[in-house]
Amino acid sequence: MSPFFRRREILIALSASPALLVVPSAMAQTGGTPREGADYTVLTNPQPTDSAGKIEVLDFFWYGCPHCYAFLPELEAWRKKQAADVAYKHVPVAFDAAREPHTKIFYALQVLNRVDDMHSKVFDAFHLRHMRLLDRDEIADFMASNGIPRDKWLAAYDSFTVAGLTSRARMITQAYTIDGTPTLACDGRFLTSPSIVQSHTNAGALAVLDYLIERVRRERARKKP
Repeated sequence: MSPFFRRREILIALSASPALLVVPSAMAQTGGTPREGADYTVLTNPQPTDSAGKIEVLDFFWYGCPHCYAFLPELEAWRKKQAADVAYKHVPVAFDAAREPHTKIFYALQVLNRVDDMHSKVFDAFHLRHMRLLDRDEIADFMASNGIPRDKWLAAYDSFTVAGLTSRARMITQAYTIDGTPTLACDGRFLTSPSIVQSHTNAGALAVLDYLIERVRRERARKKP
């Protein structure tokens, strides 16, 4: 079976699960205005952002998460339509040390400027080809098969830069109190996800995220002299 059709089967199966049934968007579910505690949460301890004044959106994900994989096409389409005042960043999540190779994969790709073309391929490798991508040599072989020389990949993967970014991702995940993926953070203050919103849908989560971004825009506009 081709990867395209296999991926289609996976997405259909996930969409049919009780947590991801297609129902009206979060905006409709809440009468037009998402509600705190029902569609999003507010962090008790707001986190600093480092996006040069832009509205920062963090995408907390794990390559092994089937719901992250199902969300990926919609999330990428949403990301590409955002205005210039929105800064979108991926944050890989590892809930234990055994899964930290996946975090290192993302940051090594970032160091090599290959996130744009390889991010979805890593997801595909895990969910379609059933590659665990936890063994250093298996990862290097996979990257070599996708045009990244093995020695170049290992130099990035084993670098102090990637080690530092992996440690920082762990601290960010803890600071944002992330307990599941996918989760989206906005402006260092708000969290939402398909599992949080009342509709329990990917589209509902993105609708709530749009609302939160617009809320931050209005708040900032009011503060301008």
